[in-house]
Amino acid sequence: MSFLEHLEELRSRILRALGGVGIAFVLSLTFCSELWNIATAPATDALHRIGAVPNKLVQIAPMDAFNIIWVKLPILTAIFIASPWILYQVWAFIAPGLYKRERRWAAPFIICSAGLFITGGLFGYFVAFRYGLTFLLGLAAMNNVTPMVSMTEYFDLFVDVMLGIGLIFEMPVLIFFLTLLHITSPRFLIAHSRYAILAITIIAAVVTPTPDIFNMMLFAVPMCLLFYFGIFASYLLVLHREHRAFPWRKTLTWIVPIVLLLAAITYFVLTRYGYHIVARWPFLVR
Repeated sequence: MSFLEHLEELRSRILRALGGVGIAFVLSLTFCSELWNIATAPATDALHRIGAVPNKLVQIAPMDAFNIIWVKLPILTAIFIASPWILYQVWAFIAPGLYKRERRWAAPFIICSAGLFITGGLFGYFVAFRYGLTFLLGLAAMNNVTPMVSMTEYFDLFVDVMLGIGLIFEMPVLIFFLTLLHITSPRFLIAHSRYAILAITIIAAVVTPTPDIFNMMLFAVPMCLLFYFGIFASYLLVLHREHRAFPWRKTLTWIVPIVLLLAAITYFVLTRYGYHIVARWPFLVR
């Protein structure tokens, strides 16, 4: 295709992606109240845990509730719901430039990308955001300050964390895609992994809503694991290109005993020290 034809194709894919988001937005409008209860659950829980009164968000401007509950929140929900459709449009745009054998990665690309994006959002919602919010509000309570959180400021932070972590979880797909296009290789990434870990640590320090090292590691450790998972996926791609098989049997011989040992240690800690699992951070409490 010519340059103008590429631009026309790009325009068509963008419009189709926006159409999918629009349909998901309309569907999300019917559940605005339920979605808002879900979105504010971390704030309510954090305010309740530090003993703040009232333990609710506050509305500052008359239009805040309408803008957030009936506009911004459905848009955020629509992005997560329509993420498989958006990723399909991305793949459909770049697929003509790939070899026929490489186009077979379409379904795994869409499923893995959407799954990682949604998983990142869930990790941010159930772990990172809840812990960071409790820590920040707890600082005020420790210094005799009554926190009063506006719904606008809260929702802006909520969107930044959900979308930010969702995009960060796309790192394995990005690494795999760069390997697919012969831009990078697993050997190159392993050789320069120290620089990647340094960059990940800096990014985690920037995006972390709190200054403590534990909360930063809460972001950095999953990012490092995702980085090496992406290298492993790209290594499998290289083996597939070279018509070689990965030694799954030998690898599982080591992995299965380690997983069983970790499961036994977890079970021992849960039973010996009286811990039990709860549906909120830190998930293991006495």
